[in-house]
Amino acid sequence: MEQEKTLIFGHRGYPAKFPENSLAGFKYACEHGIDGVEFDVHLTKDGIPVIMHDEKIDRTTNGTGLIKQMSFEELSNFRLANGEKIPKLTELLELLVGRDLVVNLEFKTDKIAYPNIERTVLTMVNKFALLNPVIYSSFNLQTLKNCQKILPAEQYCWLTESKVKDPITFIAEEKLAGLHPKHYLDENIVQRIWTIDDEKTARFLLSKHVAGIFTNRFEQMMQLKHSMDNS
Repeated sequence: MEQEKTLIFGHRGYPAKFPENSLAGFKYACEHGIDGVEFDVHLTKDGIPVIMHDEKIDRTTNGTGLIKQMSFEELSNFRLANGEKIPKLTELLELLVGRDLVVNLEFKTDKIAYPNIERTVLTMVNKFALLNPVIYSSFNLQTLKNCQKILPAEQYCWLTESKVKDPITFIAEEKLAGLHPKHYLDENIVQRIWTIDDEKTARFLLSKHVAGIFTNRFEQMMQLKHSMDNS
C-alpha cells in the first residue's frame, strides 16, 4: 500500500451508517475502498479481547455494566443496535485478513488497567496474516511502554488531546512511531488526527499530507481525498 498520501481511517468502523465497532460497519468499510480501520479493545473478566469504545456497554448495547466485570459468555447476551453481538477481536481480525488496508488498534487502558492486555492482544494479532503492519495506539503511555518490552519493533503511537511540547524530541525519547493528536501539530512528524468529519478541516489536513485522518464519515472523506488528488 502506498504510504506517501494521507490514509483515511474508518473511526470505529463506519458510525455514520452502522453501529460503531460493529462487524457490519467494518465489513462495509473493507468492501468500499477504505484505507484503514480504527477500533478499540477491552478485556472481559475471563480475558477475552473484545471490540468496544466505552468501558461500559450501556451506551451502545441493550445491556448495562462494565466489560471487565463480565465473562465473554455473559457479554454475549447483549446486542448492538443492529442485533449483532459485541465482536471478539479474533472475529474482526478474521474479517481483515487478506485485505490491503491498515489496521489501527487502540488499547482502551486510559481508565482501566486490564491485566496482561498488552501480551494478550499482541500475541493474538500476530497469529493473523494481515497484509500491512498494525498501528497500536493508546492514551496511556505506560501501555505503549509495556508493549515495547514485549514486541519492540511494532508501530506504537500515543493518543493525546493536549498540545505536545517539542513532539520530535518526545517521539524520539519515547521510541514512538508517531502521534495521534486531536489537533494538527505544526511539525514534520508522523501524525494521524482524530476525529475529523467536516470537509474544511479535512481539506486542510490533506493539504498538509498528514499520515492519517480518523473519521466517522469515510466515504465523504475518501471522495474529498480523490478530488484533491485529481485537481
